[in-house]
Amino acid sequence: MRISSGFRTAAIALAALVATSVAAFADSGQIHIRIVKAGFVIGGSGGSGTLTFNGRKYPLSVGGISYGFTFGASETNFYGRVTNIRRPSDVAGVYGQAGAGAALGVGAQGVVLTNQNGAVLTLSGRQVGAIVSADLSGLALSMR
Repeated sequence: MRISSGFRTAAIALAALVATSVAAFADSGQIHIRIVKAGFVIGGSGGSGTLTFNGRKYPLSVGGISYGFTFGASETNFYGRVTNIRRPSDVAGVYGQAGAGAALGVGAQGVVLTNQNGAVLTLSGRQVGAIVSADLSGLALSMR
């Protein structure tokens, strides 16, 4: 019984050590995204961006769709950080969001999003346009 209990304790300790060391390899980078959004009930968005990761720049494509109350058009330039990535391709994926907002002229916007790879985008930016929205939206980032 003591050998079995000791083995189980050692296995749990080893698993915890492996999980901790794998998480320690996660890295972060800088990101800039330009998004143009327009819609009337159903909205669409598109744009481009750049990921700077370990001293290299990677071009990004941005696309998305929203459904809910959306009326108008806007352009937002986001700047921020992406965390919890191990390689540049971890940024690619679908980010979901529910939100409400309005802009007339120039405004500020901030958002934190997570994708299926665990990448976390923490973004803030300047929004220009005339738009009112209360919707569910999905944003897809892909490497170019």
